[in-house]
Amino acid sequence: MANIKSQIKRNRQNEAARLRNKAVKSELRTRTKNAVTAVGTEDEEATLRLALKRIDMAAAKGVIHKNQAANRKSGLMKRLNALRVEQ
Repeated sequence: MANIKSQIKRNRQNEAARLRNKAVKSELRTRTKNAVTAVGTEDEEATLRLALKRIDMAAAKGVIHKNQAANRKSGLMKRLNALRVEQ
């Protein structure tokens, strides 16, 4: 355990940021899953829009890299289009 005052504060800040980032990443997974399960329903457009918005917000906040956000959005759209073709 650190005994330097600035490092103790930095450890506290890192832990708070880790928990915030963990919550955001968990929400990304949930929104993505909701968008996939909503394919073919009347709220498909709304859930997709919300998932894409959350991905963009996570990238803007620095939780994920902007390229990772683009990859996630691209992958999500590919999955949804594949599911739409199946139906």
